[in-house]
Amino acid sequence: MFQYLIAVLDWGGTAVFAITGALVASRKQMDISGFALLGAVTGIGGGTLRDLLLGKLPVFWISQPAYLVVCVIAAAITFFIAHVPESRLKLLMLLDAVGLSLFAVVGAQKGLAAGVGPIIAITMGVMTATFGGIIRDVLGGESPVVLRREIYISAALAGSAIYVLGDIAGLPLELATVTGFVATLTLRLAAMHWHWSLPVYRPRPARSPDDLGL
Repeated sequence: MFQYLIAVLDWGGTAVFAITGALVASRKQMDISGFALLGAVTGIGGGTLRDLLLGKLPVFWISQPAYLVVCVIAAAITFFIAHVPESRLKLLMLLDAVGLSLFAVVGAQKGLAAGVGPIIAITMGVMTATFGGIIRDVLGGESPVVLRREIYISAALAGSAIYVLGDIAGLPLELATVTGFVATLTLRLAAMHWHWSLPVYRPRPARSPDDLGL
């Protein structure tokens, strides 16, 4: 049952992130090849980095090309229906939050399955959840969402950590998975709604040697 749940999250996250890549392509008025490219790199980018860092070769979509096919199909469908939503940006952000939540848990689970420690497993969750979106935004000429004053990486970190801690504590894996997913999604949606952000660095006047007592 647990492996089935992880598979659903993995495939679902791939499709959802592929759609977000295609929606960026629609905002930039790209052709269908551009849709396919942004859909593919967004859907499989994070997982590719994860597998490379974990030494799992060939990476998942090479051994299972269906992942790539799903990305291309999702992007192609979006090419024909992207004009339907009144606000593609709002839909993009919503789907991105869902994809972030799905991959935060999947990435952490795959890290644990590879035999790495809790900290690395959490890191794998964050990378899986965010790297595809970074590539999408860079190729689409958007400001990467991870560099904006928003709670984004922090949400993925929280969900991945909750999943890993739940696994360490011996919680049923289904419960740990759902809890990690819900935590990420709730935090991200709340941050979007109430415009939460972490404190940022504020420049301060330099201190002279006299101020330092030198």
